[in-house]
Amino acid sequence: MKSNNTPDALYESKLPALECINRGKVRDIYAVDDDHLLIVTSDRISAFDVILPDPIPGKGEVLTQIANFWFDKTEDIIANHLTSMPLEQVVPDDLERATVASRSIVVKRLKPLPIEAVARGYLIGSGWKDYQATGKVCGIPLPSGLRLAEQLPEPLFTPATKAEAGEHDENISFATMENMIGTELAQQVKDLTMKIYSRGAEFALERGIIIADTKFEFGQDDDGKLYLIDEVLTPDSSRFWPAESYRAGISPPSFDKQFVRDYLETLDWDKQAPGPALPAEVIQGTVDKYRLAHDMLTRNQI
Repeated sequence: MKSNNTPDALYESKLPALECINRGKVRDIYAVDDDHLLIVTSDRISAFDVILPDPIPGKGEVLTQIANFWFDKTEDIIANHLTSMPLEQVVPDDLERATVASRSIVVKRLKPLPIEAVARGYLIGSGWKDYQATGKVCGIPLPSGLRLAEQLPEPLFTPATKAEAGEHDENISFATMENMIGTELAQQVKDLTMKIYSRGAEFALERGIIIADTKFEFGQDDDGKLYLIDEVLTPDSSRFWPAESYRAGISPPSFDKQFVRDYLETLDWDKQAPGPALPAEVIQGTVDKYRLAHDMLTRNQI
């Protein structure tokens, strides 16, 4: 396959000294040793569970910085997978390390739970379609008369199965989740999900961003201790809306990859791989939105 790497973008990392054990929709994961992994966040972007052929330059760096920002702000709620192992120890070659330095983290090697933990605070996306058809979201009844993008009476927990690249995530009931991972662990994941989402949504709103919904992933060590893993409250795993222009009844403008989805919806594309190319203005618009979200949240420009 032809490389899509450019001087300004990393579509796929290449670290010959390490074994790449997985390339996901966005992240490349390398084995370090029995206890550690290296996660490299590329500039790939997926939409409708299809990896698109064009990278979003700098996206991986922004996602890594935002995720690390939130890991720090939520570590009193739950431990996370970050470690203190320096990247120099993992990638000693200076040239190779330079290609991934600003988009890499060395993490604990944990066993991921086979579910995604989704928190929904507003009625949008598949939740809106579900509500229109059934008056419910993922089987949870809601009051009648709610509008598109309206804030829900209280945030909902709606778990989903985790899909491989190219496959579609599927919503599941809480009872199904209990059957998959056990009642006690399912309740723990639900409680933590809602606590992290509430913390993040409140903080972001103070900085002018509504986090409409988000998804988290969790993993366990050999002793069964639970950790927050992967990413947290980023524009890839969440819907970010500008609070100043928000109103219920319309689909709000976003800081996240909804900008790309909206463009793709204008095309005659069946939402199956291969994905279509993105025009330069959509790529640049997406870059700008990711960076703006970072700057508003952290109040630091990059």
